[in-house]
Amino acid sequence: MAGAYDDRDGSIWLDGKLVPWREANVHILTHALHYASSVFEGERAYNGKIFKSREHSERLLFSGKELDIPIPYTVDEIEAAKYETLEASGLKDAYVRAVCWRGSGDDMGVASAKNPVRMAIAVWEWGAYYGDAKMVGAKLDISRWKRPSPETIPCFAKAAGLYMICTMAKHEAEAKGCSDAMMFDHRGYVAEATGANIFFVKDGVVHTPKPDCFLNGLTRQTVIGMLKDRGVEVVERHIMAEELDGFEQCWLTGTAAEVTPVGQIGEHTFEVGELTRSISEEYEKLVRS
Repeated sequence: MAGAYDDRDGSIWLDGKLVPWREANVHILTHALHYASSVFEGERAYNGKIFKSREHSERLLFSGKELDIPIPYTVDEIEAAKYETLEASGLKDAYVRAVCWRGSGDDMGVASAKNPVRMAIAVWEWGAYYGDAKMVGAKLDISRWKRPSPETIPCFAKAAGLYMICTMAKHEAEAKGCSDAMMFDHRGYVAEATGANIFFVKDGVVHTPKPDCFLNGLTRQTVIGMLKDRGVEVVERHIMAEELDGFEQCWLTGTAAEVTPVGQIGEHTFEVGELTRSISEEYEKLVRS
């Protein structure tokens, strides 16, 4: 399957049933289009099995609750719908996008309680998120945009509106020849990349930002567990900008990113070292096991 995302063969699960891909549309006055009343999950299937599938479905419901978007499906129903869509796609290795949003209805102001909550699931082929970065290490810009305070946004939900500054940061990074951007948080601590969590290595110890104002990714949690199982010390803490020069290795984690080495962040360089490579390889084995 190839071409523009609105012009493909296949099916998309929409509000309880599979519909032809090109007919999976919404009205222009859909509330989510105007006010970002939308939550979603990004997942990957390997050999026909969606990795951490149930955890993703549970987080989708959590995100909906955080944004006052009551999703009218149970975890079991979402699971069944995802696998129905995956089977219909004919793909074994694929990206799975589940999204829920406030549709068009009686409300067209900021409030949308009268509007129906809708849901869709789409599946497509998606290769390495950062191209050849797994071999040479991704190049990251340092964004001028910061992750906001938890007092200003529902930062632990996977909400579409929270990605606005990520898109802006990534566009600026790509214009500079970078793959992505690293963001600081509102206090000036290292936070994450635009769609992935970040890890650093120094003297055999792994350091990663404390997820107190950004999403604690499922891949992040998986990799921390893998490191601890190996006996590697993992320190979750606030990391200052001036510490970047002292780290030897760096990698990103995320459903799309998987485990991707980082070779450069701004003026700071890192080696694609043994621990980075081995964790990346071990993760590849885990998701296909």
